[in-house]
Amino acid sequence: MSSFPFDAVLFDCDGVLVDSEPITNRVLTQMLGELGWHLTLEETMRIFVGKAVKDEMALIEEKTGFSLTQDWLHLFWARRNEALERDLTPIAGAPEAARALHALMDGRIACASGADRRKVELQLAKIGLLDAFEGRIFSGHETPRSKPWPDVYLAAAEALGVPPELCAVVEDTVTGATAGIAAGATVFGYCPGGLGHSSADAMRAIGVAHVFTDMARLPQAIAAWATH
Repeated sequence: MSSFPFDAVLFDCDGVLVDSEPITNRVLTQMLGELGWHLTLEETMRIFVGKAVKDEMALIEEKTGFSLTQDWLHLFWARRNEALERDLTPIAGAPEAARALHALMDGRIACASGADRRKVELQLAKIGLLDAFEGRIFSGHETPRSKPWPDVYLAAAEALGVPPELCAVVEDTVTGATAGIAAGATVFGYCPGGLGHSSADAMRAIGVAHVFTDMARLPQAIAAWATH
């Protein structure tokens, strides 16, 4: 461990560990349509990926003319969770990468997500990774500000007893990567292409340290960072 370039690895969840964004945004598209804001799935994902729906309530109210309540938000979470329980799959190679880094880091990995804790725990359990992150799950709903602010990454680093500048952060969107960079961490950007993930060019433009396309190669990329 003395030669390893980082003291902890902090993972985002959606789009990094689990392929959840199409599922979540399909439900959101349906519910926005019920309010009169008719979007395609692609349009919904362009607007909302990387953001917490609770933080976009003002936009939804502006577009629909409805004054939304916490009941609507809880209904969205319930319908979303039902779809995730049914349809969620892992990002290819992510469970293996997380477990490899868990072993390499003597357990010093964490999941720092902008999503609510129930969603994060549900998803990690669904793909068989809850035990790898048990006690080290952090939600932007439980910090003063969610991503793109750094609060959730700072909370994770503090809980692990590791300075943020000695943390590697794994993200797939500009919103999340901005949070990791603002925390002072070295950000590894997962950019496989396709809807729901920020482009490699966009990630590099904000200062992401390393861009990669194959999650199975993440442990090697992080371990080799000392050569940079």
